[in-house]
Amino acid sequence: MSEKQPIIVIDRETGKEFEETVLGEKWIRWAYQDSSSSLIEKLLFRSAALSKAMGWYYDSSLSTGKIQSAIDELNIDTAEFADPQASFASFNEFFIRHLKEDARPYDSDANSIVSPADGRVLVFPKLDEDTFVPVKGHPFSIRKMLPGISERYIGGALAIVRLCPADYHRYHFPCAGEIVDAKDLQGAYHSVNPIALGAGPDVFGENKRSYTLIETEAAGTMCYVEVGAFGVGSIVNTKTSGCVKKMDEKGYFKFGGSTVVVVFEPGKVNFSEDLVANSAAGKETLVKVGQPFATVA
Repeated sequence: MSEKQPIIVIDRETGKEFEETVLGEKWIRWAYQDSSSSLIEKLLFRSAALSKAMGWYYDSSLSTGKIQSAIDELNIDTAEFADPQASFASFNEFFIRHLKEDARPYDSDANSIVSPADGRVLVFPKLDEDTFVPVKGHPFSIRKMLPGISERYIGGALAIVRLCPADYHRYHFPCAGEIVDAKDLQGAYHSVNPIALGAGPDVFGENKRSYTLIETEAAGTMCYVEVGAFGVGSIVNTKTSGCVKKMDEKGYFKFGGSTVVVVFEPGKVNFSEDLVANSAAGKETLVKVGQPFATVA
């Protein structure tokens, strides 16, 4: 097995680096880094069966006992919860919790684009043709991730927001616009953790995912992609048509690590300087939904 390398993330609010806590890290490393696990990896992560079984369990009242241990292990701030912890009838009710209205302030300027979710961010200000390479990962292709609609985004800009179990798992629109198209793509359930990305599966081109095209007021047609992952019971989009406002809820992920990818046409946006600098150094930045993300070019 490969030597363990910690996952280091920069906390945007403090500027300090920290080591990420990974739920089930031992099993993820075994599945993706142990040479003896290839068959198991295929059975577990390419099939939806186990993820759906986990989804059933976390939707049931049997899972409520997991809530407090997750809060403790992941250091989750319960003061942000819109509803009391005791009101959650299952782990997934806790996992897809709403936050208090003032928990995620945002910039209302029409020329600002905010983070679509809480998570660890990597930005690619100008793609080399259709290719992007996440931290410790292999090259991934826009063409494979977005079959049939990729050409308009070749040479554009892209941001990955990787959610972990500790994060608020509802995602939002980063700017105003109108939904003009949407599609679900079936696929595998690979982990989106950097451990898995470093092992070579094409997470963004192979995993189950959904995309939405949004004609924005100032930043062209943005493609908003939700990528499913191991243990994710489902991607649930609660807003699927019509006009949207900045920070309107778009949907949520049920249990598991998940990822939001936003893709912009060439020359439409400039990502925030700190995100660009950290990404260029190969480091993810912990960002909260609503925080500054980019500006209209």
